[in-house]
Amino acid sequence: MTFPSLQPGDLIECPKAFPEAGGWAVVLEVASDHLEAATAVEAGEDGRDALAFHSESGRKLRLDPANCHKVFLEDDEISVIDRVDAAALLDLRREIALHWSRRFAVRAHSGKPTWIGAEDDKAFRPGEDPVPYAGRVYNDREIERAVGSTLDFWLTLGSEGEALQKELAAFLGVRSTVLTNSGSSANLLALSALTSPKLPRDQRLQPGDEVITCAAGFPTTVAPILQNGLVPVFLDNDPVTLNPRLEQLEEAIKPGKTKAVIFAHAMGNPFDLSAVLPFCRKHGLWLIEDNCDALGSRYRFIDEEGDAREALTGTFGDLSSQSFYPPHHLTMGEGGAVNIVRKASLKKLVESFRDWGRDCWCPSGRDNTCNNRFGWQLGELPKGYDHKYIYSHFGYNLKPLDPQAAIGRVQLERLPTFIEARKANWHHLRKGLDGLREFFAFCLPSHASEWSAEEGFVWPASEHRRSDPSWFGFLMLIREDAPFSRPELARFLDEAKIGHRAFFGGNLVRQPAFVHWQRQFPDAFRVVGELPGADAILQRALFVGVYPGLTRAMLDYVIEQLHAFCRQVAARSSSKES
Repeated sequence: MTFPSLQPGDLIECPKAFPEAGGWAVVLEVASDHLEAATAVEAGEDGRDALAFHSESGRKLRLDPANCHKVFLEDDEISVIDRVDAAALLDLRREIALHWSRRFAVRAHSGKPTWIGAEDDKAFRPGEDPVPYAGRVYNDREIERAVGSTLDFWLTLGSEGEALQKELAAFLGVRSTVLTNSGSSANLLALSALTSPKLPRDQRLQPGDEVITCAAGFPTTVAPILQNGLVPVFLDNDPVTLNPRLEQLEEAIKPGKTKAVIFAHAMGNPFDLSAVLPFCRKHGLWLIEDNCDALGSRYRFIDEEGDAREALTGTFGDLSSQSFYPPHHLTMGEGGAVNIVRKASLKKLVESFRDWGRDCWCPSGRDNTCNNRFGWQLGELPKGYDHKYIYSHFGYNLKPLDPQAAIGRVQLERLPTFIEARKANWHHLRKGLDGLREFFAFCLPSHASEWSAEEGFVWPASEHRRSDPSWFGFLMLIREDAPFSRPELARFLDEAKIGHRAFFGGNLVRQPAFVHWQRQFPDAFRVVGELPGADAILQRALFVGVYPGLTRAMLDYVIEQLHAFCRQVAARSSSKES
């Protein structure tokens, strides 16, 4: 059976094969014994996932990608009544691919608790199903956008990336955003940009200059300092807020050597910006906010001019970093960003270090946006050397992929909901665990004096500063006199299938990489005073999850199991004493 007269794009009439559409269909493919076609109806009739188009004769039609058929009919049963042009036919084929991607996503993923729209608590089996500390939360929209971007096959950073950069900058309220492949890379790029010879000499970070940071946290907040030949100066951490002990700031300064400050908003809890900002201005220091764990956190204070200032974290310093690894507030699988808060010239420096160190700022796939591509003379190169291959920095290649950015754009739309879910989950755990205060000290936002079930966080009457964390996790500091250790609690949670983590690297100066580095280079870093807070975090801190994929049943199970553990160890302790 053959269809010699038919071609892809033909609008055919065949009531026998397509009775539900009035007999109309568009031919997609013609084979030796059958044809493949999608039903078509006149525009105006509703059809989910249908694609509107005009035929060559001007018919306004809607194609339904859900209704694609293989047709085995005699050639004389089919009449060609019109044609669809090549562009419309290509759009239809794309829509069919996306339709079936959505269908696959629903069937393959919708039973998972991290699927948006899944039944809330019915699927969870306490003690059998794991309670992750973090994970990606998504549905078919992310998968459709990823597939759609891949179909275009512009794989490197492109239109989706450009759009996400603008959308994220607008969400935060910063001058611009530069995407990269991880939050760790974002910190590396932010620090590296401040070493650029394009900056004035008195502002530029140079080998041997010092950068103030704190001891407990994630290693890649600090590693870029060392990787750029700079000297980290470690402050201690407050074990309740997790943030730096800022009373040590002035002691950390070394005139002529201290050039920058980098602190993370630990676990989403904003550090005391009302103290750090004037300190940086007083001493002429750059400020980098590691905002990887705090997207959506807010901070309010009265500035030096007496004006009230409230904004999202990541918008107060000169540069800030974001991470889009799955445990974070939104995900691209892997990914991160550097936010340029105010100074536009820093964007080119960050992009240069991200893009091999090149001097050219043209996006991938575009040339000569400066209109002077062959007119530059830099370094000792001959005048007219191609600007795309002039390098002003020792850079990297740290770009993400465009399909990742496509996922990120959908996630960014969900971000306000994600933020509120994290806050609600944190408060649910805090309320449920309030009876365990004899065993744990619970994290408090900067400037809060306590927490109560009735009011939430309590602030001193005279305190004008407020922080509103978008929590990364729920941290518990085991009290020194508790009748159990962190390893004991960790083993119990593992057996109960409850995900948990230490506070990242704990006191980083105790980590083997830092110990070995200082043995080799005794002046590699400085420590201000002792580090009792960072050591307490190292030895006694542990957190569980608050991410939006956790259901109320999961959170209640975590509460129930922690109470059970504390009852067991308390009974054991009493038995030993008696």
